[in-house]
Amino acid sequence: MTQEKLRILRDKANKLPLLPGVYLMKDNREEVIYVGKAKALKNRVSSYFHGSHLPKVAAMVDKVADFDVIVASTEFEALVLENSLIKRHQPHYNILLRDDKGYPFVRMDRSEWPRFSLTNRIADDGARYFGPFCGRSQTFEILDTLAKMLKLPTCGRKFPRDRGKDRPCLNHHMGVCCGWCQTDTTKEDYQHRIEQAVMILEGRSKELLRDLEHRMQEAAEELRFEQAAELRDRLRALSALDQKQRVIAAVYADTDVLGFVRGAKSCFSVLHYTDGDLAGKDYNLLDEPLEDDAEAVSDFLRQYYADRGAWPKVILLPLEPEDREMLERFISEQAGHKVRLEIPRRGERRRLIEAAERNAGEEILRVTTSAQRRQKTLEWLQKALALNELPQRMEAFDVSNTGDFGVVASMTVFVGGRPLKRDYRKFRVKENHGQDDYGAMREVLLRRFRRYLDGDAAFGTLPQLLLIDGGSAHARVARQVLQELELTIPVFGMVKDDRHRTRALAAPDDREIGLDSNPAAFALIGTIQEETHRFAIEYHRSLRKELIGSALDDIPGVGEKRRKALLQHFGSVKAMREVTEEELAAVVPKNVARAVWIHFHGEKTKEENSCES
Repeated sequence: MTQEKLRILRDKANKLPLLPGVYLMKDNREEVIYVGKAKALKNRVSSYFHGSHLPKVAAMVDKVADFDVIVASTEFEALVLENSLIKRHQPHYNILLRDDKGYPFVRMDRSEWPRFSLTNRIADDGARYFGPFCGRSQTFEILDTLAKMLKLPTCGRKFPRDRGKDRPCLNHHMGVCCGWCQTDTTKEDYQHRIEQAVMILEGRSKELLRDLEHRMQEAAEELRFEQAAELRDRLRALSALDQKQRVIAAVYADTDVLGFVRGAKSCFSVLHYTDGDLAGKDYNLLDEPLEDDAEAVSDFLRQYYADRGAWPKVILLPLEPEDREMLERFISEQAGHKVRLEIPRRGERRRLIEAAERNAGEEILRVTTSAQRRQKTLEWLQKALALNELPQRMEAFDVSNTGDFGVVASMTVFVGGRPLKRDYRKFRVKENHGQDDYGAMREVLLRRFRRYLDGDAAFGTLPQLLLIDGGSAHARVARQVLQELELTIPVFGMVKDDRHRTRALAAPDDREIGLDSNPAAFALIGTIQEETHRFAIEYHRSLRKELIGSALDDIPGVGEKRRKALLQHFGSVKAMREVTEEELAAVVPKNVARAVWIHFHGEKTKEENSCES
């Protein structure tokens, strides 16, 4: 989009009223590419033509050649109108539930001898419909199980036309059909079994189980043992079906639980619960919505339940949509009964939300690559930290300081969300900063970026994001160094919680950006901080070992045991340098104490040594 075109669109948006309504974004072919609703049209539409946006939003805005608006009298009217326009135009950038799997229904015709069949749509043909169900294969299995359990026909014969015209088929001989094509069976018995199948399809299995058990006991008491045995077998089959095919009650779920996760793709997962038991699962994978999470949930709900044609009594949501009351009213009107939207904050119902989110996350993992997931994590960081570019290269710094064996620092590098170990660097702090980590960090950062300015190939690439182990104060030190060197790199501190996990990124101005809302970003930043800390500690340990070895290993009479005794008593090599020969002799034999003292001070008299400054 040219700057002139952007100016024209911005001016047009600024003239819109501060009223609720719907806007339609159009491309240069006059095709609607996005439909949205707004409380105040001017504010919402003009926001698209100011500032920076996520890649998908920017791509949509770049294709906008014009837009139309429809002013509504109320926000609820705008919501209903938006839903209608999305269905009509099927805009490319809206959430569109286009799963080709559909939502199958079971159809029962209205003949004297009713038969069941599968269909994708409800027709106004006088037939009776059950559903929709969660999947075609599952629904086929349900019908097959019902037919076998109730010994209903699955052949192509028509009744009463074909009754008594031919011998029964193989199903009858196998005992899975009563042979309804024969004249010794009755229409009344057939219709009674159909009624039992209807009870199961309507989710009234428990009621049917009680009825069959009562009839079985009644037959046994009247000594009709053959009929009692048949009812017993049917009761067992129905009990097994009720355990294995809980999905048949999914359409009659009293509670639906929605989970929503953004990743390399986005996924909505809906778990259907009946009487507290999980009855079925549905999910929809789609590209990242333009809308924020709350608005995306609202848009999904309206489309999902309208297409599904079935509504629960309660829907549990992971977060509260801005238009919750209007959305609840809209869904309730569509359902024909009150549907409550609830946002649980804690307890068992919140754990149901977490289960739905885990299911959504697993579906994303199933269809995406690790590279795609890392890319989305970086895009989230770019947005959350308000970076001008994707943090493709991130450098992290940590200082390890125990005082006696020198101060060291580590620099780790992550490119594309993965560690690039060949670019890791170790620093031994040269100046004496004591226990001042800020001073040590300042020295290390000055050395690193001066090497870049001097053209050192080992430090020749600048990061898009600088991460410092610590809080806002550490980030301010880094920013001061960058300002002195006239470099512009975003910098944040990595803040840990009381369980030593990275909980947030701290800006130099004391702002904190939480990571809990994005598990992938939480994991990535935590990994970076732990890796940087590990690298610093390993370097410090190697340096400590080297210094201890060079300081004590060559002294006559000092072996492993005496070296450990000296270090344990005095705490450090530095402390050993500052004590008298007599103090050393309190730990090791006098001749060894003399050797240690000479190693540090040379062949000087005690008086000569005490005169040196």
